[in-house]
Amino acid sequence: MANRIPRVPVREEDPAKRATDFGEVCLGYDLQEATLEASRCLHCKNPRCVAACPVGIAIPYFIAALHEGDLQRAADTIARDSSLPSICGRVCPQETQCEGACVVGIKGEPVAIGKLERFVGDWKLAQNAAPAPAPRNGHRVAVVGSGPAGLACASDLAKAGYDVTVFEALHEVGGVLVYGIPEFRLPKQRIVAREIEEVKKLGVVFETDVVVGRTVTVDSLLDEEGYDAVFIGSGAGLPRFMGIPGENLNGVVSANEFLTRANLMHAYDASYDTPIHVGRRAVVVGGGNVAMDAVRTARRLGAEATIVYRRSEKELPARAEEVHHAKEEGIAFRMLANPVEVLGDERGWVTGLRCVEMELGEPDASGRRSPVEKPGSEFEIACDTVIMALGTSPNPLIASTTPGLETTRRGCIEADEAGATTREGVFAGGDAVTGAATVILAMGAGRKAAQAIDAYIRGKADEGRR
Repeated sequence: MANRIPRVPVREEDPAKRATDFGEVCLGYDLQEATLEASRCLHCKNPRCVAACPVGIAIPYFIAALHEGDLQRAADTIARDSSLPSICGRVCPQETQCEGACVVGIKGEPVAIGKLERFVGDWKLAQNAAPAPAPRNGHRVAVVGSGPAGLACASDLAKAGYDVTVFEALHEVGGVLVYGIPEFRLPKQRIVAREIEEVKKLGVVFETDVVVGRTVTVDSLLDEEGYDAVFIGSGAGLPRFMGIPGENLNGVVSANEFLTRANLMHAYDASYDTPIHVGRRAVVVGGGNVAMDAVRTARRLGAEATIVYRRSEKELPARAEEVHHAKEEGIAFRMLANPVEVLGDERGWVTGLRCVEMELGEPDASGRRSPVEKPGSEFEIACDTVIMALGTSPNPLIASTTPGLETTRRGCIEADEAGATTREGVFAGGDAVTGAATVILAMGAGRKAAQAIDAYIRGKADEGRR
């Protein structure tokens, strides 16, 4: 049977080399490898992988086309539900979504769906084909934010015939795909920029350096500029800190700032005038994917890099693949430890991190065992830089400048499952609604909102004709 074929391993860059540069770690499949891996799919009548995909890609069908050598059909199948296959194939947590639901994985390793999606996406980019824009329907939609939620919403609306303009606050398009995920996981020019070009080919227009809430407002977009609806996909870029003594010392930064400088401002490149401080020893506080991105970036910039996390390795929320890669690259892990103070010298610079040892108690509301401090267990870690990777929340600017737009206690925009907010004509999705989550979940929210926006505008048009 096909599921007895072992999973085809993916080639990766040597850890000793990749820990010193920003080249891509995973090298992906070639055609022969991708075809062999595709042969492992059982083409289930009730494909659980599709139900587990937040954007609903017809996974068995694109894999079947790939196995048959029809790469164009494979690409077209994916394109019906996703405009960013090369990106998603690299950064989606497939192990907890499509691959986690794969039947082949019950008695063996699941089909490498993500790596196959990446292969097809990269093949499509190499063709450089221009899709024909859909006929325009005379309606306009504004999208706030050019991250995954905004790109997914804009793509689907453009395919439905809408004139879509995406407003981005920064000087480059892509949101977290550009500033938040390191080059070694997601190449910016070779992959992100080219997939965004595919979105532009659908007719989507991008305007950068536009801060909605300052440069323009949601009200002005609707009332003065003639947009029929607005989608807010502005993400969650407001970093959280611990509130412990010493957090204002020089050398304490959020993972957001650290990664933005490294990615968007090319601080890792000596030819750019945007230096980044790491010193000889860097500590990253946190255990999620952002923490892994930050600590592995610090390692590549020359620092001895350590993760400090208050739970055990079993509870690490980061992808297992990222943890594995970090260990291969020489990252140290100090588990069951929690910072209580950042230490500094008389000049105001970081010299260390005082922590306490933790032990796991009863499960908390999330189901993970809650960490409890061990009395008298303080210890210190010498370091020059402390990077806080403790999660983020939405920036309150848009909500505070949009009358009638309600937010939750966590500062997230209130929206129903379809993305409709408490303000008529305004929709929202992604991290702006849920708080920090994954790229693919944001894309799924953007797609749902596009459907709701289409229904809303069509309904308004029908009312006008009555």
